[in-house]
Amino acid sequence: MERVAWLVLAAVHVMPALALFLPKLLTRLYQLTPENPLFLLMQHRAALFLVIFVICLWSVFDPTPRRLAVVTVGLSMISFLFLYWKHGAPAALREIAVADLIGLPALFYLGWRACAVA
Repeated sequence: MERVAWLVLAAVHVMPALALFLPKLLTRLYQLTPENPLFLLMQHRAALFLVIFVICLWSVFDPTPRRLAVVTVGLSMISFLFLYWKHGAPAALREIAVADLIGLPALFYLGWRACAVA
């Protein structure tokens, strides 16, 4: 069950991670054009999502990074959701918020498992 939960979290982060290699996804996901100065910043953000994606995949096969992975993924998802609601739940970011909400049960389960193992 833990492996499935890690795969769910990896799936939540695969699209924003792919934006590093497929910059057109930045236009689809965030309505940014290459001319926008924020485009470069968001492409760098995609690299950070690649790190989160790799940590999730690594955690599928190796229990060693799981506690740190829960913290890392949790900070990413929960901080985004907090900021999303704090700024009035912008419609342009709703799809991203829904993806993070879908991943929360897996995150909470994995957090519980990580604490149970400690």
